Amino acid sequence: MSNCLVAQSGGPTAAINASLAGVIDAVIKSNTYDTIYGSINGIQGVLQHKIISLNSTFEDKPDAIHTLMTSPAMYLGSCRYKLPSYEENVTQYEFIFETFKKMDIHAFFYIGGNDSMDTVDKLNEYAKTIDYDIKVIGIPKTIDNDLVETDHTPGFGSAAKFVATSLLEIAHDTYIYDIESVTIVEIMGRDAGWLTASAALARNDYNHAPHLIYLPEKPFSTFAFINDLNKLLKVKKNVIVAVSEGIKDDKGNYISATTAAEDKFGHAQLSGTGKALEQLVKSTIGCKVRSIELNVLQRSAMHISSLTDIKEAFMLGTEAVKSAETGLSGVMLTLNRDNTPDYSVSIGNVAIKEVANQAKSVPLEWINEAGNDVTSEMIDYLRPLIIGEPNIKYKNGIPDYLSIKHLI
Repeated sequence: MSNCLVAQSGGPTAAINASLAGVIDAVIKSNTYDTIYGSINGIQGVLQHKIISLNSTFEDKPDAIHTLMTSPAMYLGSCRYKLPSYEENVTQYEFIFETFKKMDIHAFFYIGGNDSMDTVDKLNEYAKTIDYDIKVIGIPKTIDNDLVETDHTPGFGSAAKFVATSLLEIAHDTYIYDIESVTIVEIMGRDAGWLTASAALARNDYNHAPHLIYLPEKPFSTFAFINDLNKLLKVKKNVIVAVSEGIKDDKGNYISATTAAEDKFGHAQLSGTGKALEQLVKSTIGCKVRSIELNVLQRSAMHISSLTDIKEAFMLGTEAVKSAETGLSGVMLTLNRDNTPDYSVSIGNVAIKEVANQAKSVPLEWINEAGNDVTSEMIDYLRPLIIGEPNIKYKNGIPDYLSIKHLI
């Protein structure tokens, strides 16, 4: 039997460790692979030879597998490292594949988002050039829900549940005061508004907040924004707004207060969209106003995660191992929503070239004509993804997550 390697990359989620647990569990039960290794800090761990065996930690230890499933963020750590093409720098590829040969690695599972799938594509292509027998499989994750060719991505459902819950709790906090106010909640989403749209799930029979929702898929007008607020303040004492960090004006300029340098994949690093709008409301309307930035809290809030999300992430991990065993390589697994009355999904796969460096936007028909809310079709799409709560172990009053001493 040969060995395999698994790694995680990109931003953390509440569900990415469930996919890792699925891979580990399937490999331990497999008759194809002997040892499963984990690379610390993604592909950089391979380049730096920071690789650990996972068998001793998880073999014959179902409790450890379950605890990993319900631990947030990334047990193996992460990176945001962009591999150069092998035409530009073959040395790194030679080192990676020499490591694979020495360790008898013949399957590599990479759990991540858009940029991680770029790494999967490059490794798969280089393996072909040297005729090295390895199955390279991409396992999707991202709270942004912007991977193409899949109905949704693991991590998104849990983040959406956190956003909706936070908006409902913000509404309860806001409504207690008999004072005219505007509360602006900034939600992650640089280019895609899926997560901000999920704020609409906070609405119920007594709460209509958020009253306004702005996504990056439609140009944002500060004039229209102030006009929207003034109309609502005539009939509502408290207005709550959900806004994506990535909203732009009609010329493509970010509304955020600051735009830092781009990361290695060319993505703008945004900060302060809510704060910029807070200052605008103060200077034009003059009522009580505050901005709230959910920031990294929405990424790894396991305490309010979605059981549906965790289960689907685990399924993808186990299916990735089965796919490698059947000879698949250079693919990313996908979740396909079944056309049935009750929500269910089937797992498929797509060539990694169809996914790498692509992004899925919210359909414009799921945004209202005024550009300040979402439609019922969006709600119907979102609601099944946040259902259920996983069984999380507690110790001394707080969640008892799996130790990450190896990362510290």
